[in-house]
Amino acid sequence: MTFKYNHTSHSKKVVSAVLAGMMALSAGGAAMAAESTETGQGQTAAITNTAAPTGLFSDIKVGYWAEKHVYKLAYQGILLGNNGLFRPGDAVTQQEAVTMAIRFMNQEGQLNTDTAAALPTNMEVGNYFKPYVALALQLGLIDKTEESTVDVSKTSWGQKPASREWITKLLIRSLDKDAEAKAQNNQSTGFADNASISESGKGYVNLAVSLDLAKGVEGNKFNPTGSVTRAQLATFFSRGESLTDTTYPNTSTGYVTGLKDGQITLVVDGKAVNFAVNSSTPYFTKDSETRASATDVKLYTKVMVVGSAGGASYVEVVDATPQVESVEGTFARSLSGNKIGIFVGENYETYSYDEATAFIDQNGNAIKLSDITADSIIEVQRETFTADKKTVAIRVKSGIVNKSDNGVIAEVSTSGKTIKLVNAAGATEQFAYNDNLLITYQNRIMSVADLKAGSAVKYTVKDSVLQTITLSQGVEQSVRGTLVEIGGNQSTLTFKREGGSLEAKLLTEKPEVIINGIQDATLNDLITDATNGDQVELSLNSDDQVTRIQVIGRQMEPMNGVTVVSYNSKTKVLTVLDNNKKPFVFTLDEKTKLDYNTTKPTLAGLESFLNDGRKLDLTYVGTRALSVKVIYKYEGTISNIDTTGRKISVLSGNQTITVPYTTAPTVEIYNKSGASLGDLKIGDKVTVTLGANQDVVQKVALNTVAQFEVVALEANSRIRVKSDLLTSQFYVDQATLTGESGQTITPSQLTAGNLINVTFEGATPKAVQVVKRTLAEVTAVDASSVTLKQFNGQTETVPVSGSVKVVKSGSTLTSLSSLTVGDRVEMTKDTDNSTRFRVLTVMSKQFWSYDGVGNQILVKRETTADTNYRFALGSSVFVHHGDNTLSVQSLRDNDNIVLYLLNNVILEIQKQ
Repeated sequence: MTFKYNHTSHSKKVVSAVLAGMMALSAGGAAMAAESTETGQGQTAAITNTAAPTGLFSDIKVGYWAEKHVYKLAYQGILLGNNGLFRPGDAVTQQEAVTMAIRFMNQEGQLNTDTAAALPTNMEVGNYFKPYVALALQLGLIDKTEESTVDVSKTSWGQKPASREWITKLLIRSLDKDAEAKAQNNQSTGFADNASISESGKGYVNLAVSLDLAKGVEGNKFNPTGSVTRAQLATFFSRGESLTDTTYPNTSTGYVTGLKDGQITLVVDGKAVNFAVNSSTPYFTKDSETRASATDVKLYTKVMVVGSAGGASYVEVVDATPQVESVEGTFARSLSGNKIGIFVGENYETYSYDEATAFIDQNGNAIKLSDITADSIIEVQRETFTADKKTVAIRVKSGIVNKSDNGVIAEVSTSGKTIKLVNAAGATEQFAYNDNLLITYQNRIMSVADLKAGSAVKYTVKDSVLQTITLSQGVEQSVRGTLVEIGGNQSTLTFKREGGSLEAKLLTEKPEVIINGIQDATLNDLITDATNGDQVELSLNSDDQVTRIQVIGRQMEPMNGVTVVSYNSKTKVLTVLDNNKKPFVFTLDEKTKLDYNTTKPTLAGLESFLNDGRKLDLTYVGTRALSVKVIYKYEGTISNIDTTGRKISVLSGNQTITVPYTTAPTVEIYNKSGASLGDLKIGDKVTVTLGANQDVVQKVALNTVAQFEVVALEANSRIRVKSDLLTSQFYVDQATLTGESGQTITPSQLTAGNLINVTFEGATPKAVQVVKRTLAEVTAVDASSVTLKQFNGQTETVPVSGSVKVVKSGSTLTSLSSLTVGDRVEMTKDTDNSTRFRVLTVMSKQFWSYDGVGNQILVKRETTADTNYRFALGSSVFVHHGDNTLSVQSLRDNDNIVLYLLNNVILEIQKQ
């Protein structure tokens, strides 16, 4: 059984952090150990009676796990050093533990040296400790009858190491719960070593556990004879101070009312007290073991200062919540005598202020009272920890602003119709705008879309609404129109604006071309025509040059299922008949997109297929063929399979196409060998490939979607993936790849750990979509939504509609009620677009070591037969202690950790 205790080492002997509270209540206000040198009785020299340190103990370095607690008690005068040493790893003896309990209870004033001789004969202690032990007997902290039976043949009673069971008794009695503990003596503790716990100790252990003060160590044991170190005991008493009313002469707890360079002002019991601070003053917060900084101390928060003569030796933030209350109203006017008048609802109220009151505008900038205009909505903040309730801040929430200024655009919110700027003074301001906002650059009227973060501007504000913005320098902007011409040397572009005027623009050296469905598109893929050219959005840089061309619409017409009449390879003229036998003539050129069942189509290769009777699909503008596809396959859903008549019907678009077969066609299904027509069913999405003469079915490929995790990206666009721990590989060079947000990506942009949905045509990947993975903690859940706290600290409430899958403990459930608060989950979309939550496996372990080469950690084995002690780390494993993010290298031997795993890979490590 380990007592709850946050310690980076010695965890097998740890006492609970909460037990610290128990110890504190029992012990009150004592020193760490004996402060005398008792050598005459064969004991080790304890701690000499030296003054509290003004600097660090040489064996307590900055960052040491117990630094906070050791130095707080040291500066309070509770802990004293021994020639600059603390000896944190030494075991605490019984006489030291008793002495510490008396001092921590602030009962040293009750010591009586005349009672030293009243100790039982077997309770031999050093002369320094005799009055402490005598007082402990008198207060009932230790039982005279119990101690008289202790074996002192090998060491004296005082020098005997204080065991975990003995400490438990001492502390429970200090809580005045001795009778309650004894009432539980006839109950088993439930620990595997229950028989090793004395009959008189079982009730104390049971009570400690029921009070949530103690837990077990490895193997569900209590380890009653285990010892406690000095650093551990110091930590317990330090933490326990918050659970006792004991006060110390040099410790002040109050609310911060002033923060100046070199000084903190606290209101303590209604009086202001100043404490000097400097660069060596240690700062801590109540809930953290590591040092904080001076900036963590905020006005009106609760702080404890240990120090004397106006100097702070130790500062701890006890409660980081500012103790203020707010009143909101409409500003009326300022009054004489440092007062203001405001309307709160229909009531007129006055509030006083002084030189310490802060006046702040709606953007958080300091202002003067005279800057607040009548009818402005203001918030008056007053402290709540004194009877005076002084006004600490007056904040304008909304007021009338009229001004002109220079600044820089910080953020534009088109949904909220607000613009945030950084003004010439460096302050951030935010103003609303409406449709009357005039934006100009060099006498050209611009739009809100042309405002980019970082743009230098001049602006005017009237009645708190932006009126004008003048761009001081060129900015990126976008325009839309019809593409008319690309210059012969591809350095210029002519387009017709949506308003109807022709404009010419220079192109940058390699402008980006975006055309949906064409990967790595170039200028040659664009359609230029005065009437039917591509509808494009052009991105212009600050020099008015085109950097990006995105096709947002095409006027091309489709013509499917046409029949070739003739083709002239010299003139590139193609004559076809449509489905109504009407003739059409088109011209092919180097820009015509070609498709005839090859990965690298060419016009010369296509010409051999353009014979009389060949079936084609094509698109065109006027008489220009934009694309020509030799029909070699049909894509759609199976509507009928007639094995008797040997034909297959497919619903493709709005028409049903029936194709015969002479011999049973090849059926191709991903991850299934030897497939046949019997494996297909009505409604399946398929691709039917035709024979060379386009008259019979040659192959039927079932279109399926499977989800994988990328293991590695290999040469030639081949990726290695895994699904359900099975690894496979395939090429994606001919597939359409999209990222989490639907953007086009290249194979090289896939990374190990990506979750992908792969659409297969038979066994061939045709599309790869990166699936968004959200790793988070469930903080709330109801029937239609889940609130998640992500590893970056952001909280998001996710509405869940439609089907849902919760994979938990090996079972797949279909209700959000399967999730519980505290679950760590991976949220993704499954192949059927259902929301899927995979609940991570939880393990509590003790850290052993980190293997940087193999990127894995090793934990302590629970038994010699335990082989589950080595775990791989995820690529972005989240390691933390509370809200503090850690590195895996910061973990230390014996740290208590909780592991969260998915497929036996650690995604989160929570240090206890």
